[in-house]
Amino acid sequence: MVGQHAGMASFPVSSFIRRASLGAWLLSLAAVLPAAEASRGAALGGQLFVNHGLVGVGRMPAAQRDRFGETFGSFSAFAFQPGSWRREADGSYRGLLFTQPDRGYNGAGTTNYIPRFNKVEVTFRPAPGGAAAQNQVGLQLVDSVRFTEASGAPFTSLDPVSSGSGSRPGLPPLPQASNGRLSLDAEGIVVNADGTIWVSDEYGPYVYRFAADGRLLGVIRPPEALVPKRAGADSFASNNPGAGQPAPVPADPVTGRQNNQGLEGLALSPDGRTLFTLLQSAARQDGGTGASGPRRHTRLLAYDLTGAEPRLKGHYVVALPAFPVGTATRVAAQSEILALNNHQILVLARDGNGRGLANPVSAYRSVQVHDISAATNLVGTPYESAASPVAPGGVLASGVVAAISTVVVDLNDSAQLAKFGLNNGPVDTPNTLSEKWEALALVPALDPFAPDDWYLFVGNDNDFITANGFQDGGAYAEKFENDTMVLVYRLTLPSRLANSSSRASLSGTDANHIHGFVVSGARPRTLLVRAVGPTLASYGVGGSAADPQLVIYDRSGARVDGNDNWSDGGAAVLRAAAARAGAFPLSEGGRDAAVVVQLDPGAYTILVSAAGSGGVVLAEVYELP
Repeated sequence: MVGQHAGMASFPVSSFIRRASLGAWLLSLAAVLPAAEASRGAALGGQLFVNHGLVGVGRMPAAQRDRFGETFGSFSAFAFQPGSWRREADGSYRGLLFTQPDRGYNGAGTTNYIPRFNKVEVTFRPAPGGAAAQNQVGLQLVDSVRFTEASGAPFTSLDPVSSGSGSRPGLPPLPQASNGRLSLDAEGIVVNADGTIWVSDEYGPYVYRFAADGRLLGVIRPPEALVPKRAGADSFASNNPGAGQPAPVPADPVTGRQNNQGLEGLALSPDGRTLFTLLQSAARQDGGTGASGPRRHTRLLAYDLTGAEPRLKGHYVVALPAFPVGTATRVAAQSEILALNNHQILVLARDGNGRGLANPVSAYRSVQVHDISAATNLVGTPYESAASPVAPGGVLASGVVAAISTVVVDLNDSAQLAKFGLNNGPVDTPNTLSEKWEALALVPALDPFAPDDWYLFVGNDNDFITANGFQDGGAYAEKFENDTMVLVYRLTLPSRLANSSSRASLSGTDANHIHGFVVSGARPRTLLVRAVGPTLASYGVGGSAADPQLVIYDRSGARVDGNDNWSDGGAAVLRAAAARAGAFPLSEGGRDAAVVVQLDPGAYTILVSAAGSGGVVLAEVYELP
């Protein structure tokens, strides 16, 4: 939502804001949602996130094969291809989902399975009231792409050797298996508008950039605090050796990421400028010693993608959720993240129980929203090195502030699961949720009656478990079928405003008009911002400014964007934006100022000045639908 920012205008103004109160907004939501649906709100930082519950389920058989004839392997992560999501005339939806399996079927150890990603055509027809069948989400495999080096050599899923690494020109030391191939335990996936993808990895833990055809383009090495070390040197083994290979000594790294607890989460900010990645649980020196250890304080990294190479600009502590098990306290590891904007991320966290395990009842599965706005940025501090733990013994260091959080979705909500015949135990059936829920994707509802509603897709990782499996040239058989599944929740992210404006009469050559506004909600907003002078004359306003200039500043005083003459560049975009927003058209070739800009939630100031002798100006902010 965009609203005026009180106390920021220096001159008397006449203003109008078209918005609904929070109560009216919630009533409007009730009017377009089924009466039987119980919505639940979660507040964080003065913002309200509303969960309208489970509205659809889909599944693929565990024995599904990919394009190469190997077991499909489910979702360690997924992301919709930008621009593919659309709403059909009959109210259903369609989009192309890029899905990421991990390192293949693990029996006694890792195998030479070639890491890859898959493309899945998704159809979706919501059922807010529930349904007997679990077919609201259709999942049709359309392609599989293997990861290779630039030379064409395939990657492997084999555990890296304990000492030594792969050396490639222009790249950091890389995890490498005993067969000479680069080792990759792929987890998170991000699809860029240009077709390239980012993939986060457990072994490094690194972030890799691949071309659309799976060829390696680049690698990001994280701060040394995250890189696993044994005997003071890089040691990428995760204690899952392949057949005939020795186990690492010691079994666990001394510092850096814990075994199998690497960069599980990966997300791109909606503006495409920031890449986030989150360690699955705390680094070894920060208490990362397993589920029963004090592994709560993990690391979130933020990379600036606006330059020639990614640049680390943010390094924060995220406190993972703790939950009781009897008289003990456990910490849920995170399995995936999703960026709502440049300071709020959704985090999927869970315990280790579920279908096929000794205990099918999960004590904790949730999607939380974390806000790093007030968290301590560790970039450039000693905490980037393992020599300075940020949470020694699991206790957060004095002076370090972690992100704040709240739960948005409880995946274990029995009432919601029952709507679609699902359960969280205690009897283990094909409808019992599996252990590993590891994928998140967010797409708009495209509902004109609820413009701030979104569908959150949550997917499981079935660990390639099937009684009819095939991988790396050989068949295998597990004792049960662990189907691939998708759950879909409908969320409302805080509401929007159509327009705010203010008018002022400037006098003198140095006169300025200041108009403040606030972008609220959980997502960036695309806005049309204008400073109108000459066009006012055609509406009967006398003494309008002949040549207003416009500059937008953020709350820190940094210039965000600006314009002098709207028709000098991007006029077609600005005309189209005005039509979408319902704004009056500007005079062709005139000297009014206007920009289309995407802004993160926060406070902003418009500074309007007028060259020459001043005159009447109108400052306007329109949120584009």
